[in-house]
Amino acid sequence: MTLLCVCPQMANLVTSLCCVVLAAVVVAYAQRRSQLVARNQYERIGSDVTMQCGFLDNDASVSWKVNGTDVKDHHRLEGPRLILSGVALGHSGLYSCFQNPHGERRDTIYLHIGLIPREPTVTCRSNTYPKGFYCSWHQVHPTYIPTTFEVDVQHNQRSLEVQKDPDHKNRCRVRFPEVFSSFPYTVNVTAVNALGKASNTISFEESSIVKPDPPERVTATPIRFNARRLEVSWQSPATWPDIDNFPLKYFLRYRPLIKEQWQHVELSDSTSHIITDAYAGKEYIIQVAAKDTEIGTWSDWSVAVHATPWIEEQITSTTEVDIPTETKTSPIPSSNAPQKAERPVGRAARLLTFFSPLLLGMLLLCM
Repeated sequence: MTLLCVCPQMANLVTSLCCVVLAAVVVAYAQRRSQLVARNQYERIGSDVTMQCGFLDNDASVSWKVNGTDVKDHHRLEGPRLILSGVALGHSGLYSCFQNPHGERRDTIYLHIGLIPREPTVTCRSNTYPKGFYCSWHQVHPTYIPTTFEVDVQHNQRSLEVQKDPDHKNRCRVRFPEVFSSFPYTVNVTAVNALGKASNTISFEESSIVKPDPPERVTATPIRFNARRLEVSWQSPATWPDIDNFPLKYFLRYRPLIKEQWQHVELSDSTSHIITDAYAGKEYIIQVAAKDTEIGTWSDWSVAVHATPWIEEQITSTTEVDIPTETKTSPIPSSNAPQKAERPVGRAARLLTFFSPLLLGMLLLCM
């Protein structure tokens, strides 16, 4: 019976010992893993930074390396702690500490030096009216460390759904809850990083942010037999969703390349126009902008196109160039052109007549 009583006690003791050993192994593994995996530490530019080497006691002796080399910047050691004074961006890096005298690595810290974010710049615009609008933001001053943004949009005392733009990191889209609303919209954007946060809030009315994208596929072509005309055509922006119920008007500007001053024409809902006062033979640059007929502001200018009015083709004779020297006459003879040659037979006859008495005398002497 005594053995039966002892065996359960021994079993409990073995179980307890196993649990203690297992816990020690887990702790040792966790400590070892913490030595291998770097932890992040964020600090502000210009501050004094203290890095602690793991969980070592205050009297521990350690050495430090940054990116694999000895720490050379101004610093001091206090037991297991490394202290850097007035850190700059160049202090960022991977720091490792090693316990003396055997040099066993005890901790690894990735030091990030940066700045607290400032108020972001926020703008909102509707280029898809009346479907919705988008807001974009950016930091005027860099923070040098990862910074995220939180966006909140309010209208008529309720929060609206915000959709992150898949193509632009710092942009979101919001659907209009209603059209022709008299209540203003409020947008708050907060920049957040490991050192702090800052926010900016803007308010606007629906009509003030309507701004279409520029017109598309702008073309300019000369009109045959009209030396001072150019026909310009374009299409409304593809992003404008309802051109029938929310028509656009257009603004055309054009100028010859030889001048700096633009000429302007405002049009209703037409998507073409004929320029009638172009300079003959001069190349023109042409752009178009768009705007909702009732609210909002003008779009940016379209991509510039170039065109030159029709030029009459000049028919030029190539007789003098192509026909060889057999040409008998020329309308404008050259002053250096040779005069018409006399017949060789006439010239020989005159020579014989001149020299015949002399030849006769020489013949008589020879005899």
